[in-house]
Amino acid sequence: MGAIKGSEYINRINQMKNHVWIDGSRVKGDISVHPAFKGVMKSQAALYDLQHKKSITEMMTFRSPLTGKRVGASFLLPTSKEDLLQRRLMIQEWARSHAGMMGRSPDYMNTVLVSLVASSYLLEEKENCFPEHIVSLFEKARENDWSFTHTFIDPQVNRAPYQYSNESDEIIAAKIVDRTDKGIILHGAKLLATQGGMTDEIIVYSPAGMLNSDYSYSFSIPSNTKGLKFICRPPFCRTESTFDSPLGARFEESDALVVFDHVLVPWDRVFHHSNIEATDTLSKKGAYAQLALHQVASRQVVKVEFILGVAQLMVDSISIGDYLHVRDKISEIIIALETMKALVVASETGASTDHGYMLPDINPLYAAINLFPRLYPRLTEILQLLGASGLVSIPTEADFHSEIQKDLNQYLQSKSKDATSRVKIFRLAWDTCMSEFGSRQTLYERFFFGDPVRLSSSLYQIYERKALTKRVEEQFLIDPE
Repeated sequence: MGAIKGSEYINRINQMKNHVWIDGSRVKGDISVHPAFKGVMKSQAALYDLQHKKSITEMMTFRSPLTGKRVGASFLLPTSKEDLLQRRLMIQEWARSHAGMMGRSPDYMNTVLVSLVASSYLLEEKENCFPEHIVSLFEKARENDWSFTHTFIDPQVNRAPYQYSNESDEIIAAKIVDRTDKGIILHGAKLLATQGGMTDEIIVYSPAGMLNSDYSYSFSIPSNTKGLKFICRPPFCRTESTFDSPLGARFEESDALVVFDHVLVPWDRVFHHSNIEATDTLSKKGAYAQLALHQVASRQVVKVEFILGVAQLMVDSISIGDYLHVRDKISEIIIALETMKALVVASETGASTDHGYMLPDINPLYAAINLFPRLYPRLTEILQLLGASGLVSIPTEADFHSEIQKDLNQYLQSKSKDATSRVKIFRLAWDTCMSEFGSRQTLYERFFFGDPVRLSSSLYQIYERKALTKRVEEQFLIDPE
């Protein structure tokens, strides 16, 4: 099949009839026309269509080593720095079409799958581990352009460490409750599957630190597997108008609680099970961090580009660019952008080969992922400070088509824009930094890779500093003979 088009993605998900609940009701009929999913599925379909745009096909796809057909570049297993560059260019091309707002666009989970392939050697000849299943699934996904969501977080019943290691008979976090000749049986729940119910597959895995082997597993299954249920939160955008909600109406991804009601995971879909050491090894020594962080940071660069563009549009529309404090705020965004760009490029420049795959340098990427959760709330705050009252003086599309239109045109114009154009700019800024959708984006970026304090602790642990302390000691603290 090779790289699909958007219509193929839409039709395929509609036909799956995944078990999805939202706002107290089960989704019936085609999920792509449901108000909560319509906008983002249309936007996702547009991503697939970009793969077939003639001027960028070479960048967006590559030739399958199995069939020779063109397949999506997010499935590219990097073996050179040129491959890493192509991956970044493809990721950022997709990101520009959604302003970096879709954290779970297909390239993210495709990258996770690529990282599992690059890490599969860690499972070789280990008990209850099947690295060949990872490779098999990857090839099927690449050749058919499957889409994925994933889940690995346990429900927040008790946030104490290892809270489910000695639990009672009541099952909350998804655990293996049986092993049969057909596969493992999972029962319980997981958080927080973004785009849950609107993808072909769901990858499920355990975080490091498990004490009970019944919670140690990794696998992928179709989203319509019997017993699998997606319970979605209410949408953070309640309009289909791209005037009223220019971002939310297009890119609201939804997040889901995933319920496993005695779900059978066939053996050929199991990557590993009942092996705590394998779970910890994949988490700590696998290629996930390098490749996933490279994808995320590449997307975040585009997101900062977008915020800079929105901020400058506001400044130009109301002619405040001569104020020094405004220039200072715009410069702050520019510094954030150039810093993130430099860190991504540095990771590629310092890339090295590991078991046959070219992996980015982890240090600049860890710096980026520690920096961005602190940067992003500040960037949205700058939009608020620049917009001020203009961010609440934002009438709706319906207002501009009513009898008060003349008043709006008169009193909401700006020096360089008519009222409609000015309001569109400020609604775009509002949807970035103040709306339900925008607020979720800020929370999302704060915790994209978990607790920021844990992330900084990880950087403290992995960053090599012995050569630096030795240099200082030898140069300044050891008396010359």
